[in-house]
Amino acid sequence: MQTAHKHAGGGHDHEVAPTVEEITDFEVLEIAVRELAIEHGLFTAQDHRRFTEWAESVGPAAGSRLVAKAWTDPGFKARLLDDGVNACKEIGINWAEPTGFGTPSDYMNFRVLEDTPRLHHVIVCTLCSCYPRPVLGMSPEWYRSTNYRRRLVRWPREVLAEFGLILPPEVEIRVEDSNQKCRFMVLPVRPSGTENWTEEELAAIVTRDCMIGVALPRPGRTADVHPVHKARRPVHSSPPHGKAAE
Repeated sequence: MQTAHKHAGGGHDHEVAPTVEEITDFEVLEIAVRELAIEHGLFTAQDHRRFTEWAESVGPAAGSRLVAKAWTDPGFKARLLDDGVNACKEIGINWAEPTGFGTPSDYMNFRVLEDTPRLHHVIVCTLCSCYPRPVLGMSPEWYRSTNYRRRLVRWPREVLAEFGLILPPEVEIRVEDSNQKCRFMVLPVRPSGTENWTEEELAAIVTRDCMIGVALPRPGRTADVHPVHKARRPVHSSPPHGKAAE
């Protein structure tokens, strides 16, 4: 709530800014559960701080290394598709202890989905924002948005087109829904023209969006840049209780 005040000399009014930003119901719930867990000794406030710092520092580099290694090593690719959790250990990612200081992962089922010239995978979490953080870092804001989560499962081609990805009609699009105990990552098709590239060169073109499935890797593309497209069939928030939509 904002209030106005006047200077002692009878000057002009100022709007007083709130001391804290408004927080959502989910943030209130998170604070309550966190404080309860600390109170019962499940972890300490220091543990929580260290985990938060780790989560905010992790990027998609580990996932890029997984893809590049799978493209160049058929044996590793087979192991990655068969058991993603164990294959990650070969590049130093331990899903049981991803932070390196004892905080266990809350999920131990990681599946890698292989694209083919006739099949394209794309990842979503329709319930909330489940995401393979140990290999891709924090999820992007659009991944957690209502418009992405609700619309992708209904109109995948239209939503991918909004990211600039136009797939031929003969390519099947398969939407995989992440959940509380299972995380997914896409293994895209290796682009032509990269036959003699090293793993490091290949990893540079495997961006986060490629491993979610809203982009394709290609030579020269080393960053995710989203063109602005108007959403088709956008999802609008429900009007407040008792008020009609405008």
